Amino acid sequence: MAEIKDKVQNALDENRMVVLVVQVLVGFQCKGIFEPGFERLPESSRSLKLVAFALLLSSLALLLMTPPYHRLVEKGEDTPRFHAFVTRIMELALIQFALGMAVDFYVPAQKLFGTAGGVMFSAGMGIVMAWFWYGIETLRRRQPRTHHMEVKKTMSDQTTKTELKDKIKQVLTEGRVVLPGTQALLGFQLITFLTDAFEKLPRSSQLLHFASTLLVALSAILLMTPPAYHRLVERGEDSEHFHRLAGRFVIGAMVPLALGISSEFYIVSLKITLSTALAATFGSAVLVTFIGLWFVFPLLQARGTPAVIVPAVR
Repeated sequence: MAEIKDKVQNALDENRMVVLVVQVLVGFQCKGIFEPGFERLPESSRSLKLVAFALLLSSLALLLMTPPYHRLVEKGEDTPRFHAFVTRIMELALIQFALGMAVDFYVPAQKLFGTAGGVMFSAGMGIVMAWFWYGIETLRRRQPRTHHMEVKKTMSDQTTKTELKDKIKQVLTEGRVVLPGTQALLGFQLITFLTDAFEKLPRSSQLLHFASTLLVALSAILLMTPPAYHRLVERGEDSEHFHRLAGRFVIGAMVPLALGISSEFYIVSLKITLSTALAATFGSAVLVTFIGLWFVFPLLQARGTPAVIVPAVR
């Protein structure tokens, strides 16, 4: 059996791999509505783009729960509970991602092969993702019960305190979970200012997009501060002070990120629905989801308040 610290590190690395894809696709979703071809899509396809965007954001919200949970609940310690938490979050997030990708794939397929072709290829993509991400794993996990009991017992026995060097390695990994997608989203936001579609937005939406860009930029700045501090102040040395500081910057960076993405989703919703009320509702729902999953849930857990157990997908 691998040590719990190695399992946690692997779980964070695997989480980061999925987040990288989701965050870049979220950036493309933001940029896509400003492309000339978007205006020529059927109304149904534009509505489905909004649904796909919402599903990708729900996947992102789940995946980015791991840094605040590890910081606020476990205080950076490696525990079997946190390892199980990352596993369950990954299972749920991949479902949202698969649904979002399947819905989003309908748009190009419909454009090339018509409505029937779009439905067929969208369903096909969903089936392929379900097989590779859940089908193979479900078949492989069908092992004797005694094996699972041994794994569970071994995991529960691993309660040793996490070494400082491992804590620092993991908090930097958690920063890398959030940072690349933040930078990609920032790049798409900056490009948007140069598009013709941006000129057609209402003045209020233009200003909101600028504010959203500033918020995402602030998030990137905060996430890049720990490595700069570690080099310039700590000279690469490990200290408990740096561990606490880096954790605070990672958590702090997620506040402007939540506000920035929610504002961007409002703009996307407004452009698609042409309804300020609906757009405000959708944007607020995204913000509440982010705040709830990233901050309220971990803080309740940290205070010992019973929370809903996330069921594992079997």
